[in-house]
Order: sequence, then C-alpha cells, then structure tokens
Amino acid sequence: MILEVDRVSKQFTNHVALNNVSLSVPKGSVYGLLGPNGAGKTTLIRIINHITAPDSGSVMFDGHPLTEADLVHIGYLPEERGLYKKMKGGEQAIFFAQLKGLSRRDAEARLKAWFERFEISSWWNKKVTELSKGMAQKVQFIITVLHEPKLLIFDEPFSGFDPLNAQLLKNEILRLRDAGATIIFSTHNMSSVEEICDSFTLINKSENILSGKVEEVKRRFAKGRYDFTVQGDATALIPKLMPLVESSETAVLPMDRTLLSVKLRPEVELRQAIEAVNSSANLVGLNENLPTMNDIFISAVNEANK
Repeated sequence: MILEVDRVSKQFTNHVALNNVSLSVPKGSVYGLLGPNGAGKTTLIRIINHITAPDSGSVMFDGHPLTEADLVHIGYLPEERGLYKKMKGGEQAIFFAQLKGLSRRDAEARLKAWFERFEISSWWNKKVTELSKGMAQKVQFIITVLHEPKLLIFDEPFSGFDPLNAQLLKNEILRLRDAGATIIFSTHNMSSVEEICDSFTLINKSENILSGKVEEVKRRFAKGRYDFTVQGDATALIPKLMPLVESSETAVLPMDRTLLSVKLRPEVELRQAIEAVNSSANLVGLNENLPTMNDIFISAVNEANK
C-alpha cells in the first residue's frame, strides 16, 4: 500500500470533520475518494498533505509514518486553483518545479514536452490572466505531475473542462497510473469513477460508509438483478417467473427478441430462474445487471442517513 489511513479523526470547534476513518490505497492504482459536500474529503486530503494534523489516528506513507519530508513525493491539485495571475505560464511552471527539487534545466525540458502534449506551447509566454480557465487548469495539472511523484491527489480535476479536454486528462491519469504512479481522485462525477477508478472509499457525515474495488462493489449492490434475452414473445414466460422475482420489466428488441429485466427474490438462485426461462422460451442471452456508481452512491448515502 502506498497510503494507509488508520482510524483518523479530526474536529473543528463543534464540527466533527472525520470520525475514525480508515482506508488503504494500493500502489499503482486510481483510488476514488467520494462523498457528498461537507462529508470530510477535503479535511482528509489536507491531513495527507500535512496542511493540518489529525486529532487521533495515523497515516502511513509507503510503509512508514507520513512526515513533511514525504511531501516531495506527493503532487496535489486542489479544487480551488492557485496560479499567480501576473506571472507567465512557463516561468511560473518552472518556479513551482524548482520548489519540488527539479533543476531549471530539467524543469524546462520536462515542461516543454508536457506543453507540447497538451498543445499549449504557444501559451508559454502568456500571463495567467490571458489564459482561459481550461488553459490555466492544464498548466496547473502539468505543475502537479511534473516532478513525477509517487502519489498524486486530484480534487475535481475535470471541473470546467469541455468533454474533449476532460477525456485528455482522463487518458493522462490512466497513463500516469500505468507508468507506476498512484492517484487519489476526488470527484462528484460518478461516471468518471466508473471510467478510471480501480477502488474507492465513500465518506458520509465524517465516516467511511463504503470501500472496495469498483467492480466488486457493483456486484455486491446488484442484488440479484439480471437481464434475460429471449427469442420471440415473452408473454408465456412471465407467469412462471413471477414467483421467483420481486420485479420485472420487458422491452422489445430487434430481430424478434425480448429483453426481460428482473430482480430475483433473495432466496432464489440464478439457476432456478434460468430453468424457468428455458422451460417456456428460447434463452439467447443472460447478463448481470450491475448498478451504476451513481446508483450505489445514492443508495449507500440514503441508507447511512436513515
């Protein structure tokens, strides 16, 4: 594990920001940090970046207690961007790179390559005030990753980006992961979680209410939901399935096929449903109907708030 948070708590005056939160981030993965507004995500990120300290609990980084010296191995892109508006983009990027320990020569060489990849080379000598919001965010993203840290923390990195540039950043995040970096990705965009996250933690009201690998959690929340595709009309089939399911929906498909979406009763096994379908219809397709991360987010938070 690159990062292990063990029973961390933090309170500000009369507000509990984190309550006994634990999570483990595997090396070389994209890890989603999710939760409603005010759940405690930003406080946890600030603790990891040594901006504030926990009241109790511990944080381990790459096998040892996290110290300020480890910050050189962490890159942090906050939701609130922070470039100096009157400095030129290229010179400002060099300045921040030197703060992370790069020589001016190395910083400039790496930056030139990144500016070319992001197609913003012509903006090297432009002041930040002359850059569009998207251009400025590209510059700050580059500054965050330039020193090739072991751990990258992105807080809403796609905010304000059009779909093309959002996809560009998604591709870069995956490329960085494949090159060995570990990414903590905080967002409210659940479709992005499905696209790039390997695992996640969901924090609600200061507590960790759900953690795991994305695909494993989706299967856990599927709760017996399946799509049966049958050849022809499914009218004769439905009465035989009714004792086995809690709910069902049908839809007509091309090529004289019918899609039957069902939720099995808790005591019913899949093989029983398959046998029932085969007894009255020609089964040509079967898929587990996995919920979206958006569905899981809403379900888990609502359940925790009861």
